[in-house]
Amino acid sequence: MPLLMLDLDNTLVDRDAAFRDATAAFLAEHALPESDIAWVMSVDASGYTPRQVVAQAMAERYGASLPASAIRILLDSGAADRVVLPEAIRGALGKAVADGWTCAIVTNGPTAQQETKIRNSGLDKLVHGWAISEEVGQKKPAPEIFRAAAAAVGASLHGAWVVGDSPQADIAGANGLNLRSIWVSSGRPWTETSYRPTLVADDAASGINFITSMPR
Repeated sequence: MPLLMLDLDNTLVDRDAAFRDATAAFLAEHALPESDIAWVMSVDASGYTPRQVVAQAMAERYGASLPASAIRILLDSGAADRVVLPEAIRGALGKAVADGWTCAIVTNGPTAQQETKIRNSGLDKLVHGWAISEEVGQKKPAPEIFRAAAAAVGASLHGAWVVGDSPQADIAGANGLNLRSIWVSSGRPWTETSYRPTLVADDAASGINFITSMPR
């Protein structure tokens, strides 16, 4: 069966929306300015800033009045408890599996946090397996994590596709293995000059549906 490898955060689930909601609740709980949502989101950079760096920045901004444990709770589990799988993506994945595709999630991040997102969103019932960077010991775009994802579902990388929103992690990773890819642009322009995705889709559901509609 052909292999479809899918990024998790901001591809299958809107991680930024979940983290924004968690941040808003955190600021309200600790009587901090609501306007600081934009600052926290900027520091977080869609989860690409290391958590210890975000924690340090927040500790410096808010001082000793804010317990370090509260910051850790926000960064470790806030977004994971709030992610929602869009129905369009649920439907696209269901169709992909019904059409004979093997689906695997390939995601960077802490194992416990990412597995919580996968299970809370119901993705664990839709995909065949996953590879998480902390558990694998390699982060995208390293080829090892893509190979680990293929191994986890007993599939070959031959003929595989990669779908993701990150040029550096997802599309560069696919390019390094000579795999076909779809970049989930969310309306952004492509700016990399040394490599390109095979195709561009505005959202993950459209990308998945396009791949699965192609003749094999």
